[in-house]
Amino acid sequence: MQPGQASQTAEYMAFYRALESVRPNRRRLFTDPFAAGFLRPSLRRAVWLSKLPVLGAVVPGYADRRRPGARSSAIARTRIIDDALQQAIADGIEQVVILGAGFDCRAHRLPQMHAAHVFEVDHPATLAVKRHHLTQVLGELDSSVRYVAIDFDKQSLPQVLLEGGFDPLCRAVFLWEGVTNYLASDAINGVLRYVSTCAPGSRLIFTYVHRGALDGSTHFEDAASVLRDVARMGEPWTFGIEPSELESFLNERGLRLEQDAGAHKYRAELLGPRARGLKGYDFYHVAVASVP
Repeated sequence: MQPGQASQTAEYMAFYRALESVRPNRRRLFTDPFAAGFLRPSLRRAVWLSKLPVLGAVVPGYADRRRPGARSSAIARTRIIDDALQQAIADGIEQVVILGAGFDCRAHRLPQMHAAHVFEVDHPATLAVKRHHLTQVLGELDSSVRYVAIDFDKQSLPQVLLEGGFDPLCRAVFLWEGVTNYLASDAINGVLRYVSTCAPGSRLIFTYVHRGALDGSTHFEDAASVLRDVARMGEPWTFGIEPSELESFLNERGLRLEQDAGAHKYRAELLGPRARGLKGYDFYHVAVASVP
């Protein structure tokens, strides 16, 4: 992310959610009425064009050719995470911490989230853009959502959460979507060890990149181009995990692996027949862990 600017990858995720949200009701995986508002004019026009009968398939198709697998992986993992968060709240967890919240508006678009205290943690620049837009749309921000600005290079996550009103003695579900691949090992370890000290039964929903995509030890046909693109945007990927090592990796940091799925698997689960033939982003995973 460039100084003083919101994340470009956060904007592209919002773009994919906006495209999904204008699909016919019977075919869309979710609805995010806020996503389009975060987009630059050109992307907003693309979303508008995708509503038209003929162009409805052309715009997503063009996005898929530009970044194969990115859109389909993004929308499928969005729905999987939606379901996991709603299940956590249904199970009685009353605190939700969204780490690297970006333009994620689950706190406002998922009705179940109103039953929880939500803490959105991110870089001040991204939070400022988000709060400005939401204020224009909603008029007044929901008091149950607390925006916690942090500079991970200078501030402590436990400290800023405590100052924001988080209670580490009560169960929480942490969401860490689209973040780990941008961090250093020390930062990853710090967050995982902190989550492991929270109340037993707390959960962590997170995404990660297969380490083989970063070091070239496993072949993914689109990995090199993706790595070039994110580096060009000033947001290079720096961290990955070997899936076969994930369980022991989490155990060593005080957490228990509950589930793990790569893009090929979670697209098939969520998109059904539409997933046939979809390729790209197979190195991207969604996992769930818990505090024993």
